[in-house]
Amino acid sequence: MPINQPPGAHRQERVRRSPEEIAHVLDILVFRKEPITAHLQAGELRFTSQLRVIDPAGSFIVMDASADEAANAALLSRPRCTFFAALPGGYVEFAAADPQKIQHDGKPAIRCKFPDVMADRQRREYDRATISPQVPLECVADEGGVLSFKGGLVDISIGGLGFLMYDPNITLEPGTVLKGCRIDPYDAKPLVLDLEVRYSEMVSLPDGTHAERSGCRVVERPETLKEFVEGLTK
Repeated sequence: MPINQPPGAHRQERVRRSPEEIAHVLDILVFRKEPITAHLQAGELRFTSQLRVIDPAGSFIVMDASADEAANAALLSRPRCTFFAALPGGYVEFAAADPQKIQHDGKPAIRCKFPDVMADRQRREYDRATISPQVPLECVADEGGVLSFKGGLVDISIGGLGFLMYDPNITLEPGTVLKGCRIDPYDAKPLVLDLEVRYSEMVSLPDGTHAERSGCRVVERPETLKEFVEGLTK
């Protein structure tokens, strides 16, 4: 999804959990009639809609059904989904659970539980340097290693990093903490970090396949991080 911002601007990722803050942003989307989008089936389907009802007190939201029935069916088959929407200077991402088919004002609609997490991308505190070629990255999402995957590091700064993840069965929502993420550049000592996911988006690769790109904040910066970043970006 393109982001309108001047060259060289730095994006900052913020995670919101307050229902009041989330409702405020969703109300802006309703007022501006901004489309919301979800990437389904590893990016093969795209659900596009508009929000109609925001009810934090009742703990639900209502959106139009998509014109694509396959996308509607894919969304309704999921227990939880992540949606994206553009705002001036960036975009927001929010996760909502329990999608159900309903009628709203006599038209097909989908009702979900009120989002419990939202991330927005605006200005970033630190420049991120692009990594080429990709550096292998291995993540474990909790101490027990119940959720783990391998990906490729694509950019990094002392404040955070971005990586591509290729497993279509894993969706990294804002606020997810990835424990023990190992960055292995081959010619240097590996670095192990705990990361907090700030956003995720589906991207198309040059070969036509899809991958999920996630941006993360470094939870605690080890003393060796600055030297490590400088070594990767020389």
